Amino acid sequence: MGIAGVPLFLMPHRWSVVWIRTWCKLALGAFSHIIGVRTVIKGEENIPDGPFFVALKHQAMWETIFTSRYFDNPAIILKQELMWLPVFGWWAWRLRMISVDRGAHAAALRKMLKDAKAECERGRTLVIFPQGTRTPPGVKKPYKSGVAAIYGALDVPVVPVALNSGLCWPRRGYAYRPGTITIEFLPPIAPGLSRKDFMAELETRIETATDRLVAQGS
Repeated sequence: MGIAGVPLFLMPHRWSVVWIRTWCKLALGAFSHIIGVRTVIKGEENIPDGPFFVALKHQAMWETIFTSRYFDNPAIILKQELMWLPVFGWWAWRLRMISVDRGAHAAALRKMLKDAKAECERGRTLVIFPQGTRTPPGVKKPYKSGVAAIYGALDVPVVPVALNSGLCWPRRGYAYRPGTITIEFLPPIAPGLSRKDFMAELETRIETATDRLVAQGS
């Protein structure tokens, strides 16, 4: 579908969005019917009506597909190397995902903030994985400062999101397992906290809820 949809790059942008959301729907459906994975969504009442962005726990490729389907035309922050991949990178570029050159440090941060502000002003839902990489259940990795920079720059609520997708979809390989993936939208964190307090609050909320969901799904 990625290759077949390339001609849509010449059409209005919305056509590409619909095409990729259709692929996401089919992929999630196949994961459910072939592997036997059920999805449970909790906490949707915590999603604000106005502008906000999402800080999402990252355990598997599943949540990238899920958010692309759940939100209409989200702007996902991803590492620049992914933009170089055949097919996947073409579509990430076409859908105006926000790439980050992790080797550029301060310059990369400035570019990310500029792009994040622009996409937020366009009304898109910004999605960031605060640990910057997929982290298997039970493994602890530090939260990157980029999420705090976005929090301070956008001055909008951030919705922390916990999940247990790594129980069914491994970080590497194809040893998929049947079961239930639960994704939970937690109460939003209002703007205005100091960087230190925000980072502590975000990590505590996501990790506590994630540990609970992993324990329930194990």
